[in-house]
Amino acid sequence: MPPSSARADRLAAAVHACAGAVQRRLFSSWWRELLLIGVLYGAYEVSRGIGDVDVDTAFANGRHIMHLEQVWHLDPERVLNDALHHVTLLAVVAAYFYSLMHYLVTPAVLIWLYRKHRDVYGTARTALALSTGLGLIGYLFVPTAPPRMLGNSGLRDILADTQAYGWWGDEGSVPRGLGGLTNQFAAMPSLHVGWAVWCGALIAMRARARWVRVLGVTYPVVTTVVVMATGNHYFLDAVAGALVIGAGGLLTLAVPERFRSVPMGPERTVIDGISREQLERARAAVDDRPIDSWPTSARIADHEPEFCDARR
Repeated sequence: MPPSSARADRLAAAVHACAGAVQRRLFSSWWRELLLIGVLYGAYEVSRGIGDVDVDTAFANGRHIMHLEQVWHLDPERVLNDALHHVTLLAVVAAYFYSLMHYLVTPAVLIWLYRKHRDVYGTARTALALSTGLGLIGYLFVPTAPPRMLGNSGLRDILADTQAYGWWGDEGSVPRGLGGLTNQFAAMPSLHVGWAVWCGALIAMRARARWVRVLGVTYPVVTTVVVMATGNHYFLDAVAGALVIGAGGLLTLAVPERFRSVPMGPERTVIDGISREQLERARAAVDDRPIDSWPTSARIADHEPEFCDARR
């Protein structure tokens, strides 16, 4: 039987190991990213309701946008809204799409990137966060009444018309009775469209299956149609949402690498950007080569740039 001091040492080592495992789990990269996503969504919801909105300015901005669209013949909202109003089933589907999809698809894409495309996740996540921040600034400084709130717009409030089929009322997509907790004048820019463009672009560029890439291209298009057809956004709101995402992507280039990168994970990567599978394939390829095919010092000197590039 081991002495009491040895048993105490073993117990202390076991406790230390368990504590280390708990610490690694709690402060692992994916927990930090999950917290960041929660903060991002929280800021989106809370900031939409912060500040005293000048109602007269919000309605004036909405009427000005509608006037510009009519002058430029960029006002498909009325045609889409009228078509949706006459087909109840489509109206209900559109209402659910507007209320749910940006809350489901965006985090799903973030999780997919984190698990399968960690090399671009940090940059993509940072671009999304910066773009959302720009959108919230737009809500605070350019309050805009959506088309559904303009009495002379001729547009129906589709969510209000279909409230019997869902949890929402006549104050947007929030649950009935909670309209006072959110900003009803957060139309410009449309982050519904902005987030959809972000999701669609990444899916189209990174998905392997062709049908998934097609869905990626389709998603922002459908989102743009839905936000206009339901009377919640102008066409120019959708354009502004896409531009905000582009601006966020450009601003990301100025963010230091350490703030927009995430650990690749020891179980998946041994060198940043190079997976363990890629390393094993490269090692197998080298091991299979005959000795006489290895480059001599003279051949290395002749092809030094190639070997330097390969080593980098």
